This record gives sequence, structure tokens and C-alpha cells, in this order.
Amino acid sequence: MGLELRQQLKLTQQLVMTPQLQQAIKLLQLSRLELVDSVHQELMENPILEEAEAQERTDAADAEAGTATAEETQISKEAEWENYLGEFSSTSKQSASRESESYEDGASFEARLTKATSLEGHLHWQMSLSDFTDKEIEIGECLIGNLSSGGFLRIDLEEVCETCYAEIEEVEKVLYRIQRFDPVGVGARTPQECLLIQLEALRLDDDPILVSLVSEHLDDLEKKRYKPLARKFKLSMEDLKSYLDLMQTLDPLPGASFSGGDSFYISPDAYVYEYDGDFVIVLNEDGLPKLQMNAFYVETLASTKGEDKEYFQDKMRSAQWLMKSLYQRQRTLYKVLESIVRFQREFFAEGVTKLKPLILKEVAEDIEMHESTVSRITTNKYVSTPHGIYELKFFFNSALGLDDGSQVGSESVKATIKKLISEEDGKKPLSDEKIAEILKEKLEVNIARRTVAKYRTAMGILSSSKRKKVF
Repeated sequence: MGLELRQQLKLTQQLVMTPQLQQAIKLLQLSRLELVDSVHQELMENPILEEAEAQERTDAADAEAGTATAEETQISKEAEWENYLGEFSSTSKQSASRESESYEDGASFEARLTKATSLEGHLHWQMSLSDFTDKEIEIGECLIGNLSSGGFLRIDLEEVCETCYAEIEEVEKVLYRIQRFDPVGVGARTPQECLLIQLEALRLDDDPILVSLVSEHLDDLEKKRYKPLARKFKLSMEDLKSYLDLMQTLDPLPGASFSGGDSFYISPDAYVYEYDGDFVIVLNEDGLPKLQMNAFYVETLASTKGEDKEYFQDKMRSAQWLMKSLYQRQRTLYKVLESIVRFQREFFAEGVTKLKPLILKEVAEDIEMHESTVSRITTNKYVSTPHGIYELKFFFNSALGLDDGSQVGSESVKATIKKLISEEDGKKPLSDEKIAEILKEKLEVNIARRTVAKYRTAMGILSSSKRKKVF
């Protein structure tokens, strides 16, 4: 069989995502803070783009909300998009600005700190103020570097000896001193050792019953086997309770109060207010630059030739697509929020217990967009409501059936379960089966015991046996 070169024409159809479309999709799923960073980055890289002056923004606030076609025409002629964000507001731009500023300006001082004190840094600071030798500092740094987030030591002392070329006595001496640092008990290897160190610091280690309860019976106390313990130590239940109250003042996780990393603060993408019996939506504009074309470069482009002209044309197209993509993003976000408010109006009026079942497809059909677009625009987006700040994904939840054939949202049922447990009698906590019966009788919700247990576990609530109060 001979080999030969041959030309052949073939007609095929395929879907190709242009760079502009990829950019628009990427902007959809960015959070508000990520979007601000992305826009600032483009401002630095693209000389055609510039931030509109304050006076120009005020003048642009009078423009009527137009269609996408009208805005595209404006790009091609004037390339000014100062109000691509301000249009999508149920109130005037000036009042929207005041409302959003009131939320951001009210942030606490702690929320403005760059970094919280870590457990490791706190212990290093104390070690630097103590009279440690260079060898002991080396051992201490190795021990502190191997602490868990709760403050427990995660390394064997023999490994520390091999790492620091030290004797076991030296390591134990340094560990003993670190365990008496603030917080007391840090560097312990077991919960029992941690609590015993705290008892020693409080000068309560001379009570044999208290020491025995901590060192030998923590498991019994966790499972609330109080009567056998009272018989063993020949104590009344009142005396045993006094010991338990004392033990509850101790900290089993001394390092948990220190932050191990940077704090994450949520800046909502929009605010929903109740006004005159209706709900208005205000998109959060804080920190987002108002973009426009640089008039000098636009005029220069007409007289430029060669490679320079091609460069400026490329940057101009990039700037136009960025502004168009930002417009479409804000337009989509506003339409999705409007739809969510329509579907979940009872939630915004009364709270979580009135949250209805909702899926992405329903919102997509309501606003006549694709389901994937709704999924992207609700990712990493938050809205401030009269009942708190929620992620947009929160409003989409599964349904549970009612006796009358209607449905209720799973998040609403979770809130009801949490409320029932918070109001229960501590000495007679509600079992999962009993909660299911209450939901069936009073709220007419068809729910199984296993579903109640799943929701309770998801909310971090203990079982009825562990919630029971003996005293």
C-alpha cells in the first residue's frame, strides 16, 4: 500500500467559545471582591480604559434604563458606560449609594485588621520573653511548630530529640515550660494531661476525687454515667454536680481561640430592603470602578497606522467587551434577584421558616435564561436581607410534601427542627422520631425519622441522649 499526500475538503459544525464569551462566563461566576480585583487589573493593563470622574458619574445617573441594544450602540459611539451598574436599582442612585455606604462604614474595627494573632506567634512571643538558651529555643520552635489547631502536640518527643539532636530530658523540660504558657495546657498530648495541667495552675490538683475524674473517667462523664461515679466516690449527686461545674470551667482545647489563618469577611453583592410593603433591590457598587474609554487614545486611533493601530484596536475591542460583559453580569444578577424575591416573597417578609422549595430551572424559565447561566451567577454571591446575609444558593432547596398536596422547602423544615430542639425540656429531650411526629401532626409535613436525623446532624445538633440534662 503506497503512501501519498492528498487534499480533501470536509464541512463540519462545531461550537467554538470565543475569548470574549469565555470572559463573559468568567465574570458571571466571580464574587464581588474578585470582580473588583479583575476590573482593577484590566485598568492597569489596558491604556484605553480609565475610571470615570465623580462629576461624570453624577451626570450619568440621570440616564434611563435602556435595552442591551441601546447600550451597545453607546459603546460603539461614545464608549462610556458609567451607569452600567447604577441602572439596576429599585431606588435612585443617590439613595442606593447612601444605603450601601451605611453597611460598609459600620464594619467593626476587628474586621479591618490585616491578620489575627496565631497560636504559634503567641507562643513564640512568650518564649522570646523567657530565659531560654539557644538550644532550648530550637527545641521550643520544633514543639510549637507541631501543635494542632486545638493546641495538642502532634509529634513524639523521640522525633524531637532526633530533629534537634537533644536528650529526652532537655525536650521534656522545654515542653513542661511551654505547657505553662498562655493558654495553660497548650502542648499537652492527651485531653487528660491538658486538664490536669490546668488544675495544677489553679492549685486544685490536691483533690484526689477531682484528679481521678479527669484522669480516669472522662469517658464516663461524656456518656453521662453519673450514678456509678457517685457510688464509686461515695458522693451525693449534688456534690458530683459541683465537681462537674468546676471541670466545665477548664478548657479542653486551649488553642482553639486563636486563629490559624486569615479571616474571611463577606461583602454582599446586593441588598434587599422592605419599603412601603414592597421589596426593593440595590446592587452593591462599593469599590467597583465606573469605566469609560480614554478620549485621547480614541482620537489618536484615527490617525495611527501600522502595528500601533492594530495594538490600539485590539485594546479597544478588549475594553468594549469588558464593559459589555460587566453590563450583562449586573443585568443578569439583578434579574435573578428579582425572580428569587418573587418566588421567596414570604421568606423576605417572615423569615427562614417560610422558605419555599425552589430549583434553578424555575428561575431560569422565569427570566428566560439558560439554567447554567443562573447557576454561575448564583455562585459565590451573597445578598443582605431583612433576616441576615445569605448566599444565593441558599434560596434553592429541595421539597418535602405536605398532607394537602403542597410542598415546603427543606431549609424551612431545618429551621423548624432547630426551633423545636431549642424549646425542648432539657431533662426530656425530643427524639428524632418524636420530632417527626410533631412535624406530621402540627405542620402536616411528611418526613421520616432518618431524614430528621440527617438534618439534625447537618446542623451540628447532638442526639437526644447526648442532649439530656441530668442536673
